Amino acid sequence: MRYALLICAEESFLSDPPGGDDARMKGYLAFQEEMAARGVLLGGERLQPMATATTVRVRHDDVVIADGPFAETKEQMAGFYLVDCKDLDEAIEVAAKIPAALYGSIEVRPIWEM
Repeated sequence: MRYALLICAEESFLSDPPGGDDARMKGYLAFQEEMAARGVLLGGERLQPMATATTVRVRHDDVVIADGPFAETKEQMAGFYLVDCKDLDEAIEVAAKIPAALYGSIEVRPIWEM
């Protein structure tokens, strides 16, 4: 079954300090290599900061556009991985290995197969 692993964290943890954060990047690269070797990693991407977000709503046939994310929350969606796991238990085990789980949260969402 496919799952989206949604990475949520405070934006201050997501911004790279000057010169980058080699330790954090190495953690993500190690995670990606391990999951690719296991055959569960289907893809994933890091998202631009929330200031670049645009929210679109349609209300009474009017398209309403707002700058920024949909919800005012402390944590923002920073990125995601798409994985193919045998069940929810394996998806949770994979999510727990994402480095952001140490300072944010990972939402495990089953993909609704159409």
